[in-house]
Amino acid sequence: VQLQASGGGWVQAGGSLRLSCVASGRSFSRGAMAWFSQVPGKEREFVASIYRNGRSTYYASSLKGRFTISRDSAKNTVYLQMNSLKPEDTAVYYCAATAAESLIASTTANANAYDYWGQGTQVTVSS
Repeated sequence: VQLQASGGGWVQAGGSLRLSCVASGRSFSRGAMAWFSQVPGKEREFVASIYRNGRSTYYASSLKGRFTISRDSAKNTVYLQMNSLKPEDTAVYYCAATAAESLIASTTANANAYDYWGQGTQVTVSS
């Protein structure tokens, strides 16, 4: 199983980016996929998750509606649309996946719930 993240880059504050994560080797349509962020010297932080066959989403409360997670099950791909980006959003963004079903929201925010991780994509937001 591999998760391949892409779409990161450099953007000015207020701009937008769309991250993609393609899973290969197995389907996660019934499980959960998520995005986490990490800056040097800090633990990986939850950003957003999508689970229960894509019917449910959960977000870090700090995002205040700026990010949207979605998935295309046919393509085994999860997306993170990032709008109104701020310099504090600068981080490496990782996608994660688990085939576990019937998870609750709080569980999907826990990095330990995920079995597979992508390599990360750097997002840099300048002021």
